[in-house]
Amino acid sequence: MSLTGAAGAAPGERLRHAEHVMGTVVSFDVPAWAGSATGSGALGDVVRWLHWVDATFSPYREDSDVSRLGRGAVTLAECAPELAEVLAECAAAGELSGGYFTATPGGRLDPSGYVKGWAIERAAAMLTAAGSADHCVNGGGDVQCAGGRAPGEPWRVGIADPFRPGALALVVAGRDFAVATSGVAERGAHIIDPHTGRPATGLASVTVIGPVLARADAYATAAVAMGAAGGAAARDWAESLDGHEAFAITADGSVWQTSGFAAYVA
Repeated sequence: MSLTGAAGAAPGERLRHAEHVMGTVVSFDVPAWAGSATGSGALGDVVRWLHWVDATFSPYREDSDVSRLGRGAVTLAECAPELAEVLAECAAAGELSGGYFTATPGGRLDPSGYVKGWAIERAAAMLTAAGSADHCVNGGGDVQCAGGRAPGEPWRVGIADPFRPGALALVVAGRDFAVATSGVAERGAHIIDPHTGRPATGLASVTVIGPVLARADAYATAAVAMGAAGGAAARDWAESLDGHEAFAITADGSVWQTSGFAAYVA
């Protein structure tokens, strides 16, 4: 692993790293914080932890706890305790969304819709615990930001346009926030409506902004799943979420947003 930047660097220098893990690229933007021989060391610890998450939670690895639990080879008590934590949060998101979020899409145990956001959120928290007050962790466009990018400067996060590869639909800005987007931009219509068993196609993308990424990511996935007929139900549900705002692009290219989303538009 190669990290750009080093502890003891000049003010303003940053540690940057991109890691291929969990089926995506997780990138870090971390100031080389003062007094810290732990700067690059902490980042290395976080990267190793993300690989542990991949090995434990991947539904594509036969030896992961998720795969073994899914086929009945082990009990939940025999798995890493974090798996019980994740499944409990998935159940809570499922109840809140009327069943549109599930850890068993298509009938197979796969909590990936929660795990990626949870892992990135936890990675950012690990950096905070190591002494960094301002940093950003980005996993395939789902972002957890701590503090700001610089004094008086917010973090700016681009939201991909699902109809124009490589282009942005808009940019949002903020401090101490999370931004999660679900939709068809990278993987096509892969989110299943659990009530029909078919891919949800009414919404091309939904972005949810909130304080922490795990829930924002789960809520974005649920909103896409309930997005039939342009997502009127998804819009009403997103509006009801305390502390969260949403922006959506429908399958026909029109857009909608919740009442407080404009405060984040850069």
